[in-house]
Amino acid sequence: MLTLASEVEVLARFGRALADPIRCRILLALRAAPVYPSELAESLGVSRTRLSNHLACLRDCGLVVTVPDGRRTRYELADPRLGHALDDLRTAVLAVETDRNCCN
Repeated sequence: MLTLASEVEVLARFGRALADPIRCRILLALRAAPVYPSELAESLGVSRTRLSNHLACLRDCGLVVTVPDGRRTRYELADPRLGHALDDLRTAVLAVETDRNCCN
């Protein structure tokens, strides 16, 4: 059953998804267009197993959905507004001090 997440939960899920560079690359690829896993694994240079684990995480976070297409399944962003959010985030100016690391 689908439920609406609270604002804080939405941000936490988005943060979890963005915490891994491969998941970031997946989301950026899906921002451009829906894609099949085999094509995505090849374009990102990761194994299908590794990609599958990351796609499962993104599905669990509610950011991507699967769309049956005959005998294949393609992935796309769950909401088109996520693409706009990704664009806003990737073009944001961060105040980063070079001698500091982001907390773990």
